[in-house]
Amino acid sequence: MILYSFIGSEDGKKVKKNLKKIALFSTSQDKKILSISEQCKEILTNKGIEVLIDKNLSKLKDDKLSVSSQAKIKNESDLVIAIGGDGTMLSCSRVYGSNSIPVLGINLGNLGFLTDIDPSDLTADLLNILDGNFVEDERFFIEAKLSNSNKTFLALNEVVIHSGAVAKLIEYEMYVNDSFVYRQKSDGLIVSSPTGSTAYSLSAGGPIIHPKVNSFLISPMFPLSLSSSPLMINADQKISISIINSGNNAELSLDSQNIVNLGKTNEVLLYKSKSLLTLIHPISHDFFESCRNKLGWSSAPKSD
Repeated sequence: MILYSFIGSEDGKKVKKNLKKIALFSTSQDKKILSISEQCKEILTNKGIEVLIDKNLSKLKDDKLSVSSQAKIKNESDLVIAIGGDGTMLSCSRVYGSNSIPVLGINLGNLGFLTDIDPSDLTADLLNILDGNFVEDERFFIEAKLSNSNKTFLALNEVVIHSGAVAKLIEYEMYVNDSFVYRQKSDGLIVSSPTGSTAYSLSAGGPIIHPKVNSFLISPMFPLSLSSSPLMINADQKISISIINSGNNAELSLDSQNIVNLGKTNEVLLYKSKSLLTLIHPISHDFFESCRNKLGWSSAPKSD
């Protein structure tokens, strides 16, 4: 049996793509994750799909299923299923999603803005998606480059520059497309994508931005100013942060998972990456419903 699903487009037309191989990914192997992973494996196998497993799910291996290398998954997978919370999805997105592989999330965490399939709906939702009934959702990554290095780093939610110490200020200047914005002292600076506007940036008082808005959200952390506030700019603009005074202890945090010591780096460049993440959602997915359910907004509208 050949299974088809609509993934991607050419000239505005849907393109059929064989789903021959699907990878399972997680960052943990606790009982609940292994149970859901086994369920996914059974559904996929019954559909005639070859299952690849990431090294973090090595306990799933058996006589017919072995652990696949990251290179094999990147080169051969038609879809990756991330099992866990949003942190798991962030890891999966940087490793595989940035390699143009669509990612589907099963939510075993708390909020789950990115991993929106509930385990109780797993069988029905996954079968529907495999039959081509789903919503595609493209998100962009933030790319960070250090002035004294050729290395670049990716973040899906946010990039944070901070002092590297508790209750210590960092001084910096910010430029957007080489235009001076301000010189400021604060605990740090959060540069968020729309995806990250419901994450760390939200706790810093930033607004929620719809995922389709092409923007960066810049939020100072505890600024030494009474007038400083979040700033939203077009994501096609380049941000330059010149570090004036940090005591060589400043750090760069990427999605709160990767930490880079800036040392004597005096400039951080941030821009929209050419890499895009394609998220796969159930056909019923709605961003505003997610906000209502996960952030405690008001209930559904009152009927007449």
